[in-house]
Amino acid sequence: MYDSPALYHDVWVALCRAAECTTTIGLGPAVLVPNLRHPLTTAAAIATLAEVAPGRTVVAIGTGFTGRMAMGQKPLTWKYVREHIQQLQGLLRGETVEVDGAMVKMLQPAGFGARRPIEVPIIVAANGPKGLDVAKQLGAGVMTIGGGQPEFAWCAALTMGTVLDDGESAGSARALAAAGPGLTVVFHGMYESNPDFVTRLPGGSVWRANLEAIPHAVRHLATHEDHLVAVTERDRALLDPMLLQQFTWTGTRTEISKRIAAAEASGVTEVLYAPMGPDVGRELRAFAEAAGIG
Repeated sequence: MYDSPALYHDVWVALCRAAECTTTIGLGPAVLVPNLRHPLTTAAAIATLAEVAPGRTVVAIGTGFTGRMAMGQKPLTWKYVREHIQQLQGLLRGETVEVDGAMVKMLQPAGFGARRPIEVPIIVAANGPKGLDVAKQLGAGVMTIGGGQPEFAWCAALTMGTVLDDGESAGSARALAAAGPGLTVVFHGMYESNPDFVTRLPGGSVWRANLEAIPHAVRHLATHEDHLVAVTERDRALLDPMLLQQFTWTGTRTEISKRIAAAEASGVTEVLYAPMGPDVGRELRAFAEAAGIG
């Protein structure tokens, strides 16, 4: 579940609700944004979830994409993330660690969280060399977007898109509603990193002009509106069927099966599929069938 408080339910409350309703599925935030919580607060949340769902918890941590950008902030530095992970790992082992100049420790007695040491894997969300270096030093694995990282025994790849019905076009109203939010978020990310990239894509120039007509102080609120949930009226100009297939996993069952096989060959060991649109149940079932697990 995403850690974006400007957009979604609280990640830890939602995870605990899911834990109480399930018995076998893995659970975890993907990805935590370190500065949103004190390390001790996050350690206590992990302890709570690990107690409710023992052996099923995994934590992914990164620099923050929408979780920070939707609040008008840039991603954190990897130095900050590295220190936060080190503090968190120490707390989960039951150690006393220094945070903000003070010594802190998990003091939860029996019945108020999992007993220390708490064995919960931490994977690092990284795609560039600095993040991958932190993952090698501190993580149980890495979470990526796109291809795999063969040097890691655990490489989870975040994907989004829709499995097309027989004879269905990527430009159908259903496909655009189901995978459109996965396409428009590409523009959101490009705009935040380098606005000029956006203007090189179909519909990008008009979209950027409309967005930049909004006052700068609140522009980030419009940029990330309905992020990975729905396509706003402003973003509809970006819905290009060709781009949908280029930037998301949108295709026939056979095509999606081939993409999964190619991802595995590149070093991906786990696919994190993010269903969206008006019929999430349908998206999950169709993707599971394409993956051979339905």
